[in-house]
Amino acid sequence: MRILITGATGNVGRNVVEQLREFAPDAELRALSRNPEAALPADVELAVGDLAAPETLADAFKGVDAVHFINFAGEQYGALPDPAAVVALAEQAGVRRCTVLGGVASGPLERLLEASSIETTHLRPVEFMSNAIMWWAEPIKAEGAIREPFGDRLSAMVHPSDIGAVAAKVLLDGGHDGRSLVITGPEVLTMQEKVRVLSEAIGREIEFVELTVEEAHAKWRGEGMPEGVIAFLTEALGNTPDEGKTVVNTVEEVTGRPARSFAEWAAEHVEAFR
Repeated sequence: MRILITGATGNVGRNVVEQLREFAPDAELRALSRNPEAALPADVELAVGDLAAPETLADAFKGVDAVHFINFAGEQYGALPDPAAVVALAEQAGVRRCTVLGGVASGPLERLLEASSIETTHLRPVEFMSNAIMWWAEPIKAEGAIREPFGDRLSAMVHPSDIGAVAAKVLLDGGHDGRSLVITGPEVLTMQEKVRVLSEAIGREIEFVELTVEEAHAKWRGEGMPEGVIAFLTEALGNTPDEGKTVVNTVEEVTGRPARSFAEWAAEHVEAFR
């Protein structure tokens, strides 16, 4: 079986590759990247191409049985300019099955895949545990403190490896055509509980300083964050939808093993916070 992973060097894509290698060592893996020098495992074939430029994809889809799609283009998460051409190329190549990593709502790529001959499964992960590195690693190392609003916010955040594992099993085994799989971790934590877990993992106290919304906006603007992103974060963090704070059993249902906890993730990444 030959599987194409788009976004293969990204946070989720790397984990899809890793989990496919674990579940199916004999599968032939091909990674799509715009970078001709992308760092990949030695047994993963590199296909240079871009979902935003369908004319670059014919060779990438050739001989492929299944595809892990992302539904955006480039580092700024822009919309795909011609998703119909992407889907047409996949169908012409004989792709039978795919997963699509996306948000809560379906976009043009998802709808086109649903209408195609390709067995399609939507992956809807909630907050990534790995966001803790992006947001908190530097302030923890610099001052031993996290300054954030909404300290009581609840999150059922998920380990990126579990997203990769769900994608890998669906690509390999099928059986989820037309489904939207919400993927969560095994527990719901507040911001303060996450800080406590990280403190225990790194072996030193981390202070949590709860900001007002106004203070958070000032902080984010000072960090150069665009107003659109500030508005998005305010809504996402201050009014987290039920889906983002409700545990579901997708990981165990699909993979046969329980979802990994935030404590497990933190233990694996202690050096990022020291």
